[in-house]
Amino acid sequence: MSEQWWQRAVVYQVYPKSFQDSDGDGIGDLPGLTRRLPYLAKLGIDVIWLSPVYASPMDDNGYDISDYRAIAPVFGTMEDFDTMLATAHGLGIKLVMDLVANHTSDEHRWFEESRSSRDNPYRDYYYWRDPVDGHEPSNMGGVFGGSIWEWDEGTGQYYLHCFSKKQPDLNWENPRVRDEVYDLMDFWLAKGVDGFRMDVIGMIAKDTSFPSGEPGPTGYSSLYPLIQDERVHPWLQEMRQRVLSRYDTMTVGEVGGATVETAKKYANLDGSELSMVFQFEHVGLTGSPERGKWVTGKPRLVDLKRVFEHWETGLEGVAWNSLFWDNHDQPRAVSRWANDAPEWRELSAKMLATCLHLMKGTPYVYQGEELGMTNYPFEDMSLIDDLEAHDAYRMLTQDCGCTHEEAMAAMREICRDNARTPMQWDATPLAGFTTGSPWLPVNPNCAYINAAAQVDDPTSVFAHYQRLIALRHESDLVVHGIFRLLMPESDEVFAYERALDGKRMLVACNFTEREVPFALPDGYEDAVAVAAAANYAEPCVPGVLRPYESLALLA
Repeated sequence: MSEQWWQRAVVYQVYPKSFQDSDGDGIGDLPGLTRRLPYLAKLGIDVIWLSPVYASPMDDNGYDISDYRAIAPVFGTMEDFDTMLATAHGLGIKLVMDLVANHTSDEHRWFEESRSSRDNPYRDYYYWRDPVDGHEPSNMGGVFGGSIWEWDEGTGQYYLHCFSKKQPDLNWENPRVRDEVYDLMDFWLAKGVDGFRMDVIGMIAKDTSFPSGEPGPTGYSSLYPLIQDERVHPWLQEMRQRVLSRYDTMTVGEVGGATVETAKKYANLDGSELSMVFQFEHVGLTGSPERGKWVTGKPRLVDLKRVFEHWETGLEGVAWNSLFWDNHDQPRAVSRWANDAPEWRELSAKMLATCLHLMKGTPYVYQGEELGMTNYPFEDMSLIDDLEAHDAYRMLTQDCGCTHEEAMAAMREICRDNARTPMQWDATPLAGFTTGSPWLPVNPNCAYINAAAQVDDPTSVFAHYQRLIALRHESDLVVHGIFRLLMPESDEVFAYERALDGKRMLVACNFTEREVPFALPDGYEDAVAVAAAANYAEPCVPGVLRPYESLALLA
């Protein structure tokens, strides 16, 4: 397979609600994004992944869609969208939309029709079931807490919702539903968008017997036995044949629980389904059966390296990797994986960037990551908007016996709103994000972590990302070289080698605030340093890696 444009690209995720407000209502919007496109062009990224801007009641920040062909007024108009898309394309930036097709809003016309009567033509667009012994059809719990079933008094049945009760699941078994999804994809592709990030696409196929399981601490059984991953592939192949084959697109599927073997099907280089998948094995290293992901503390580096090696080597030559530290559903990268203390934040943020961007796969930068933005110091749930976090707080304090402070410690480390606080453009109190009252609080460290302070500073985190992005654009070795993990048992150093056509690159990253011994592998005695990867101004010190140091050497 010849090189595809998305294999050399770097993607930047925009969470529009928090990116740039243009009208003073405290919520980011499409004109605000258009205003900031030159900033993204200066960073050097190739693709914007735009989180949902469709019409929505905003129960789940736009992931509950009421009209797939309309823009939510809070974000602007379709004219604003067209202007933004044309401006991005004029700057050489492609745009990938968020396709949310596992579920709709309960205010979508399809669902309003579906719940109006049992014999409505839209009834089978969703999953409806009779009560079993006077209660829910099964005891599975949803992602946001509570049952996956919601009673509808009007028609005397339950409907399925794996997320919020305002997000009923679409029935992909129904070919009319698939036709609807393909039509709306064609609508956006005909407008000129360049692909889709497909929200929870691995969940669209269900075990329609809806089995009950062993209840957990919350009284509900796990949701995930419901998901029938294998049955998704014929539908994605149909999607490829019906829609995607007619356009030059980049597609990435969000597949929780994906394995290397399943990813080979989703992201096979034969182009039959998707370009790549998001898997979450590395971000789930610290969870527990009792508390789910709400467990504090960093994972062991040896475990993190094992996961990356498994995916890098497992997909080699067969499928394509996506590379990310964080996104709108994850805490801030430098807080989660490195060290956000003022004395180490810049060094460790640059180290994380080097470690990720020199692996094989398409890197994703989440807004503000290129500045080293950090988690927010949440002290109380009143500052948190995210419905998942509020459900988790109740679970932690009521079901798991945590104190308020223990639960808030989990929020400060893991809560999704850590990533959703407003983008920090300058040092003013509202960080240049809005002139009004922001929908989430601005992190007070915007006084010293902001774009204005970094864009023209050659020593900044922003400049480090610029150099790494440029290196990927230029280097066949970075794009296509095979990956080989070094020092797998080290809990301090993440080191690996890339190799292509007789050329080799050594990448070494110190994940600690201590100086650690580091002996060069054979063949690197006369290696040339790759300036883009170094996060210290001074030359490297033979035999050691300084605190949070990153380097790359070409042999």
